[in-house]
Amino acid sequence: MIIKSKKTYKRYFIILILLIAIFSLSVIQMNINEETVTTSSNIQDNKKIGWGIKRNNNHEQPDLGKENKEVLEKNSGIAIGNSQKKYIYLTFDEGYEAGYTSKILEILKENQVKATFFITAHYLNTNEELVKQMIDEGHIVGNHTPKFLMSRNDINVKC
Repeated sequence: MIIKSKKTYKRYFIILILLIAIFSLSVIQMNINEETVTTSSNIQDNKKIGWGIKRNNNHEQPDLGKENKEVLEKNSGIAIGNSQKKYIYLTFDEGYEAGYTSKILEILKENQVKATFFITAHYLNTNEELVKQMIDEGHIVGNHTPKFLMSRNDINVKC
């Protein structure tokens, strides 16, 4: 398009500036109206703590340490079961299990037994259907990776 006069050029320039201003104001207004949502990853403490137990020789439960106990209580976590009742806690480490999980789930279901499966991120990414089956059948799926992952936010365990 050829602009014939300075007056026409100025009109096009003013219209262009107005369009840019209107667009900019609408983008700014959209950003102002957006609601900020804080997710749990933003509010979790990322302080690294050592995880482990202090074994003892008197057949009592090991000591988790004060800091670990506080983290567990704050997040409704479970590490050591009830010492007053005779329970067996059946747990499986997933990710290095050589392909037996389907059979294990079948046997657990046949015998109406619940277990806890500790999964790695790799296991979750490569065996999503088995992890869903674990959850659907009422098992607990726990974290066995450096980063947090969990099957549900509403897991309730009665001891």
